[in-house]
Amino acid sequence: MLDATTAPGYGFWHKSFHWIVFALIAAEYIDGSVMPHIGRNTQDEGWVHWHFVIGAAILFFIVLRLVWRVMRPVALLPIPTWQAHLAHVTHILLYVLIVVMCVLGWAATGDRGWTVWLFGVIPLPALAAKGTPWAHTAGDIHDILLYVLLAFIVLHIAAALYHHFIVRDRVLQRMLPGG
Repeated sequence: MLDATTAPGYGFWHKSFHWIVFALIAAEYIDGSVMPHIGRNTQDEGWVHWHFVIGAAILFFIVLRLVWRVMRPVALLPIPTWQAHLAHVTHILLYVLIVVMCVLGWAATGDRGWTVWLFGVIPLPALAAKGTPWAHTAGDIHDILLYVLLAFIVLHIAAALYHHFIVRDRVLQRMLPGG
């Protein structure tokens, strides 16, 4: 039976995908805060271009992370049932929000006729034709969901810190290198 001292941590790939996605999302929030507002005359260059490249990388790695998680599930530490349910719902919503935000942003580039490049070298097909009204709306929803995603990220971090500093179990430690 698993307990707080014997439950295995996450493996190399679980941790790698987690921290790669974390770093890319952090970079995306930074890029999004410094890039110009996308208006009528905005060009797909500089910070705007990097926003799309990072977004495509996030989608790529979150899909890999989901596949790996399904193929190699890791048991939760024994925690109260309400915490396990909250953790489960929060993780699902994080994945859904990240994928939805990436797809909405990708669709919004179609409204402008721009190409999204995976890793800056592989062009991805447009999800919408230039000038498609729903693609413009997708961009507006993308802009709103960035705050919802940020709230769930803060909740996720707060829960990890709560477990580390208050409960003093291995929940956070299992995702850290060497944990």
